[in-house]
Amino acid sequence: MDHSNMNRRETMKALGLTGSAGILGLFGGTASAKAREEKETPHYAKAMKPVTIKSVRAIATAPQGSNLIVVKVETSEPGLYGLGCATFTQRAAVVLVAINTYLNEFCVGKDVDQIEDMWHGAYVSSYWRNGPVLNNALSGLDQALWDIKGKRAGMPLYQLLGGKVRFAVPCYTHANGNTPEATVESVKSIQERGFKYIRIQQGGYGAVGSTAEQPDFKKENFGGPTDSFMNENSYLKAIPKLFEAVRKSCGEEIELLHDIHERVQPMNAINMIKKLEEFNPFFIEDPFSPENQKWFKILRENTTVPIAMGELFNNVNEFVEPMVNQWFDFIRIHVSQIGGVTPAMKVARLGEWFNIKTAWHGPGDVSPVGHSAHAHIDLAVWNFGIQEAVSFNEKTQEVFSGCPTMKNGYMSVNEVPGIGVDIDEKAAAKYPITTKSNWQVRKFDGTLIRP
Repeated sequence: MDHSNMNRRETMKALGLTGSAGILGLFGGTASAKAREEKETPHYAKAMKPVTIKSVRAIATAPQGSNLIVVKVETSEPGLYGLGCATFTQRAAVVLVAINTYLNEFCVGKDVDQIEDMWHGAYVSSYWRNGPVLNNALSGLDQALWDIKGKRAGMPLYQLLGGKVRFAVPCYTHANGNTPEATVESVKSIQERGFKYIRIQQGGYGAVGSTAEQPDFKKENFGGPTDSFMNENSYLKAIPKLFEAVRKSCGEEIELLHDIHERVQPMNAINMIKKLEEFNPFFIEDPFSPENQKWFKILRENTTVPIAMGELFNNVNEFVEPMVNQWFDFIRIHVSQIGGVTPAMKVARLGEWFNIKTAWHGPGDVSPVGHSAHAHIDLAVWNFGIQEAVSFNEKTQEVFSGCPTMKNGYMSVNEVPGIGVDIDEKAAAKYPITTKSNWQVRKFDGTLIRP
């Protein structure tokens, strides 16, 4: 028998040191739970306390002419709130009701961190889905929740999405003129500002501003007084000549884009795009309306010109078939329309598997909050393609602080936690929204052309 081991055990027992408490006591420690809790924990290891939604409301403003709707989510944490873009400029007043009445009721008391659960809950809570009104409201909520999460984490949104894969966001901007020569001059002035990607149009979408023709429906007093007229044949002949003129005057290095805006018949669009192949477009946008999706298969079989599509899609599921079949080269998502950052990231990640790039829709009727959300995603996704540029007038910058900035054709975000844009509600109230909207374009006989 080993008496030395017995003696040690007896000594320990006598001193009351056989338990963990005794051992810790011998070395100056304590086993009390309270003491363990009081022991300092590194900041990074501390859990964030739960924060709930206190209210969800809409802010409406139009400092640059277009109706803008911003969702403000206020929380149980004093001073902590998030902003998101819910702009559906053509039906802005209806979105206000959806946010202030239904989303507020749905969200109050919920945990701000549960973005995925809240997105799906809001998406199906009305039973019917796919509508642009509720989708825009949901987009605003989703962006605002990501804004809050970034503020709570102390990180810009792009960090939460994986971090930067580029230093800034390359953008394209728009050149336009009523003649090829006028558009060429516009392109040259844009090149001097550092842009490498330029969308070229003649007379606006469908060349509606480049003709002095008086259509028959105007003579017969048919349609509305502000309805536009488009001569499809003139447009189809003009665009190949426009590309030829710009290439001849501005060189081969500049990347050229063009937006058909779904305004011509599918077979006519295919024939025109085939004629543009020799001018090497970066992409042609929106050749067909959402009602004519199956034509993309025929288009892909007949031309090598890259195609961008999707700004009119309401539902992420609309992207699945054309992406899996690789009918598109660029996914043209309107982030404030598709449901926010959450679904936009899912579509972007899907695109990576099929070598399809992003090209978020960034027109003037997206708020600076929405443009910033675009740019944060652009910074973080590997399969980024291009971003539509934006410029903000002084009134907009009075309302929104922290707007994305443009330099030499690149967009940069405000490097602060969250989305990076704030709003002055008193300044916003100085620029009320309207209910007027006109997208009506007609043929000679007055038949409406779908955008």
